[in-house]
Amino acid sequence: MEQERADGFDGFVAARWSALFHLARLLVGGDRHRAEDLLQEALVKLWFVWPKIAEEAPEAYVRKVLARAAARSARRRWWGERPVEQLPDLPEAGDVSAAVVERSRLEAALAQLPARQRAAVVLRYYQDLPEKQVAEALGCPVGTARSHASRGVARLRRILADVIEPVG
Repeated sequence: MEQERADGFDGFVAARWSALFHLARLLVGGDRHRAEDLLQEALVKLWFVWPKIAEEAPEAYVRKVLARAAARSARRRWWGERPVEQLPDLPEAGDVSAAVVERSRLEAALAQLPARQRAAVVLRYYQDLPEKQVAEALGCPVGTARSHASRGVARLRRILADVIEPVG
């Protein structure tokens, strides 16, 4: 029985890790390390309720935990990072600079949004969730989730327009 639980959980994590990590990264404004911590925290919580929700909607549960934890995390001033003496060597990749620049620009703009607006925009437009599921993940009424998403998109447009237009 315990082995079946572990196999099902491991399969879910293996299949959805990349998408959930990207969601967490967007929710925390692009910080890879905070996103990893956030996702690990969410998956630990999922493990404890896995038998109850394995057949229902484990991904919706993780999204809800991620959105709420990201909002809590945004209120903290320090996350426990410590500087290191030497940075690790990174593998070289092909020329993907245009895609990286565009993604970085969007992530930087998302990072400027308040946590709940950022969560609403990411869940609604990146995850393509219906408004009802966004509201459930944020723990608020549908109208509030819709308002957060609308204001977040409007602010993103202003931020990205300011970056594009030349100053002078």
